[in-house]
Amino acid sequence: MDNEIIKKYSNEDITVVWKPNVCIHSTICFKGLPGVFDRKRKPWIMMDLGTTEEIISQIEKCPSGALSYINHSGVNELEDETISTQMEILPNGPILIYGTIQVKDKEGHKTLKNKTTAFCRCGGSNNKPFCDGTHIKKEFIG
Repeated sequence: MDNEIIKKYSNEDITVVWKPNVCIHSTICFKGLPGVFDRKRKPWIMMDLGTTEEIISQIEKCPSGALSYINHSGVNELEDETISTQMEILPNGPILIYGTIQVKDKEGHKTLKNKTTAFCRCGGSNNKPFCDGTHIKKEFIG
């Protein structure tokens, strides 16, 4: 993606990477760790308001993969972990696939997705087949 926005926030141990164009606005981050993640504040991520372990735990709950982290020791536990593929349908939201999958579009282009991938269920995403959070604006029920 040519216009991909990437924001980074660091403490001594990790750098949190946020990709706003990937975010589906699940609200899990700021409801789970409101001191660190506060959408009304700028910057919205304050690394010194939580422990590294708390921040990593919250990032692992991000359903879209918009939040990830880089361990300053050079090891990213999320990437090194082997995950079996699992699927979850969120009420009134996307289908989440956990694990490594390959997505092939209608033109035959393949994309390898790791960790969590959110697929649109409402039909309104501008980034099909992936969810872009449009279900919230559409007040999708399903």
